[in-house]
Amino acid sequence: MPHILVVDDELSMRDFLKILLEKEGFEVTVTNDAANAIELLEKDNFDLVISDVRMPGMGGLTLLEKIKGIDSGIPVIMITAYASPENAVQAMKEGAFDYITKPFKVEEIIGIIKSAITTSTTSSLPSKISPLADSFSGIIGNSPEMLKIYDLITRIAPTPANVLIYGESGTGKELVAQAIHSYSNSSEKPFVPITCSAIPESLLESELFGHVKGSFTGAISNKVGLFEAANDGSVFLDEIGELTPLIQTKLLRVLQERELKRVGGTETIKVNVRIIAATNRNLEEEILAGRFREDLFYRLAVVPIRVPALRERKGDVPLLVNHFLKKYSTILGKDVQQVSSYAMKVLMEYDFPGNVRELENIIERGVALESSNIILPESLTLSMHKKELVNQTMYSPTFQAVESEEELYDLGLEEVMARLEKKMIEHSLAKSENSKMRAAELLKISFRSLRYKVQKYGIGASK
Repeated sequence: MPHILVVDDELSMRDFLKILLEKEGFEVTVTNDAANAIELLEKDNFDLVISDVRMPGMGGLTLLEKIKGIDSGIPVIMITAYASPENAVQAMKEGAFDYITKPFKVEEIIGIIKSAITTSTTSSLPSKISPLADSFSGIIGNSPEMLKIYDLITRIAPTPANVLIYGESGTGKELVAQAIHSYSNSSEKPFVPITCSAIPESLLESELFGHVKGSFTGAISNKVGLFEAANDGSVFLDEIGELTPLIQTKLLRVLQERELKRVGGTETIKVNVRIIAATNRNLEEEILAGRFREDLFYRLAVVPIRVPALRERKGDVPLLVNHFLKKYSTILGKDVQQVSSYAMKVLMEYDFPGNVRELENIIERGVALESSNIILPESLTLSMHKKELVNQTMYSPTFQAVESEEELYDLGLEEVMARLEKKMIEHSLAKSENSKMRAAELLKISFRSLRYKVQKYGIGASK
């Protein structure tokens, strides 16, 4: 049973949290004094500390610093009735798990507490619980959708069967291809990735199959093609749907005969390669439209694998976020350690049209822009949503009353969005007669997010 320490000088808050948390199945110890909390922490083991920020004597932020000195692994949740962005950032810099303002919803604090305890417990376990704990051969995710793919990879990888990987752009199709190669019997042989659309049509045949000296202008020597270079290994043909009919025909011969001829050459060269192809197109539709050879399709799609879009495996978003946080904190030399619960909520509600690649880009920007050690919602740049919103509103009568079209472009997207956001909040508060709860429902955001934005923009409205 997790043991929680509650530190608050308010008797009513201590009693409320003790009753609430014990009802949820936690063991709870309470104290009204930060100094006494330190003594308790030195004597007993606690899984979580909930502390008020403002208390007589030693304050919550000082207590937080001392707790981290005693045991840096104990998650600490700060609560306060006097919220300010500066205090939130300071608490996160000192290592708080989250920062909650009073009054709070019961389900809100219970959710954060469970998340904190789960995160702490998981981080204290051995890093290799099982091969599929958090990742598989470089692929991050442990959702049921991804576990099925991992299982399929381990079953087909040792065979020589060609594989066709389907999926939207940014889903990680090349990582799946690399995993197939690494689990194959040819894992020590070359893995050669080729993006079919990235090579000019006039050069693609030469790149794939090689050429002989003098076969065309500029062919000053013999060239080994990528298929020859990958002999006994794997060739990954990304964006296979972009191949021209001529290249499709030549590729089909390689698949059927296991041999090729260099451009301008007469010698037949034997090659033994496994083809792993990928596409974000519907090749069946391309076949019906006459743009893709049906016989080539069946040669490639011996084993089809569909990689789900990120919106179909939202359970993997926190794992991916943590992975990219570590990656870009190291690359950019920043000490950004986590994403706030509200920023995570924004990410969990976003559809990610650009999939994992877009999420990586969002986190990289967030780490680059953030000045504290935690990414707040304001550091998340969901550009596609913002651009849509600007397109929909910049010419409306309501917004034209604020700025002219020329001034909007002079201000830049971020400033325009900030002004629009403030105006929408003011409008929703007026419409709801200054009820923040109803205004948050109108805006389709959480009550806490609205409260934060009201403070951020200095909007003078009562609860």
